[in-house]
Amino acid sequence: MTKQPLADSIALVTGASRGIGHATALALARAGAHVVAVARTVGGLEELDDLIRSEGGSATLVPLDLDDFEGIARLTLALNERYRRLDILIGNAGLLGPVSPLGHVEIKDFERVMCINVTANFQLIRCLDPLLRAAPAGRAVFVTSGVTSSARAYVGPYSISKIALEMLARTYAAETVTTRVRVNLFNPGATRTRMRAEFMPGEDPEKLPHPERVTDAILSLCLPSLEETGKLYDMPTGRFRSFRAPE
Repeated sequence: MTKQPLADSIALVTGASRGIGHATALALARAGAHVVAVARTVGGLEELDDLIRSEGGSATLVPLDLDDFEGIARLTLALNERYRRLDILIGNAGLLGPVSPLGHVEIKDFERVMCINVTANFQLIRCLDPLLRAAPAGRAVFVTSGVTSSARAYVGPYSISKIALEMLARTYAAETVTTRVRVNLFNPGATRTRMRAEFMPGEDPEKLPHPERVTDAILSLCLPSLEETGKLYDMPTGRFRSFRAPE
């Protein structure tokens, strides 16, 4: 029997109750990882758990809103006590926020988008960095968006947060470049998700690919053999994109 490529790995996935996070968590379990599935929606997590267990995999369900920074810290302590390492971090959870001109966006709504899309990932890095470094080949993947390539009207909070997320991930990659940790970004492109439906309500979802079609690419960023770090894998083109080196 061929050994699963991520056998015995511990993988944490945020936003695991639906969409790309759900599909990625299931794919990681199929590849042999024990999945720590984090999301607000308990029902979605339980459905994921049923699917994983029906295929012989294993998961730990963590109902948690990512604005609970103390909750992230407690989760880290539990992971350290139980596993002493974290092999894979998938920072997938995201919030679209208001689709509106900037002048109409309330400060509380802007701050909520930044909290979930940026600050929560910052807290995950702060807390989980020692566990990723303790793994034989720690891998971190943060899900971004094509909206960062150019300014687009009416999605300012989301676009701004994703640009900030990209710099956060790139900074973490630069700080771990001499370690065994590899940090990359992933742009899935247009995908049939609830967020996409909110953003493009007139779009025919039947013409969009399912979240499952991106999982092979995400899994490739989680493999111990991966050498790239500090780059963005663009699903629409199937290529890595390097960023300009600092002067």
